[in-house]
Amino acid sequence: MVTLSVLDLSPVPQGGDAATSLRNTRDLARHAERWGFRRFWLAEHHNMTGIASAATSVVIGYVAEGTSTIRVGAGGVMLPNHAPLVIAEQFGTLAALYPGRIDLGVGRAPGTDQATARALRRTLAGDVDRFPQDVVELLSYFQPAQPGQPVRAVPGAGLEVPVWILGSSLFGAQLAAMLGLPFAFASHFAPAMMEQALAIYRDRFEPSETLAKPYVMLGLNIVAADTDAAARRLFTSVQQAFVNLRTGHPGPLPPPVDDMDARLDAIPGAREGLAQALACAVIGAPQTVRDGLAAFVARHRPDELMVTSQIFDHTARLRSFEIAAEARDALASQEAVT
Repeated sequence: MVTLSVLDLSPVPQGGDAATSLRNTRDLARHAERWGFRRFWLAEHHNMTGIASAATSVVIGYVAEGTSTIRVGAGGVMLPNHAPLVIAEQFGTLAALYPGRIDLGVGRAPGTDQATARALRRTLAGDVDRFPQDVVELLSYFQPAQPGQPVRAVPGAGLEVPVWILGSSLFGAQLAAMLGLPFAFASHFAPAMMEQALAIYRDRFEPSETLAKPYVMLGLNIVAADTDAAARRLFTSVQQAFVNLRTGHPGPLPPPVDDMDARLDAIPGAREGLAQALACAVIGAPQTVRDGLAAFVARHRPDELMVTSQIFDHTARLRSFEIAAEARDALASQEAVT
């Protein structure tokens, strides 16, 4: 059975604050560790009042300090926002403090709007186009330092920091295949090119010192509760958040509602847009989650699933991940028997 990991955006619910959200993130990581999730990743977003993980490497350190065995990392760092040396130093520091537990996923999207991207980078010229060169430069900083090397990552040089390529299009698949790196596809919010991207990555993969064969991680929304109806209601928070973002009104994570269908009918194209963006989602009670998880894995054959559950109430969010872990275990037991 496929391995499960966690993607958390440290969501800030309406009426909440970043400090509470970050404490809830660490609490979720501690539970995820006990429930057997392999990784706990955080994502870089900026100028979004509903997401508290903008300073991603800082939050990773906070989570790693509060856990003991689960791998903690970025899913991901938006590399065009940063000099590769800075990221190498940040994640080299994390790897020095928490050896064998730090992952670094990198993507080329800004993780924000253009005005904020300009404030982060001071310029937009050429940054995204340099992504492949920036990745190669970043990888070089984790190699053992050579005599006379003029620029080193300290800490960073010689440390094992696994680098992943993230993507929601064909570009990331091609780059990951060319460099022989593991590939994580953002199917949890942009699944349109998933199957084509996976085919390209698997067909064109070039073995490297890092990886002998392709390794695919797929994002999957799982919102679980004790009944199908309760899970569908919890999922309306994610639906509202996507509609708000797509209509230019991002904000804190909304509470669940009972009239989501009526709200979607009132916004032209909203229902169709959600159906496309959130096509990779398993919503329901334990048996529904088990069946949906098994079907998704059988169809797409990922090596690992990165589960995300943006749920308004923290206790309900914990229960959702617990149900996902129970579904994984039940399917593993079933597989072992057959």
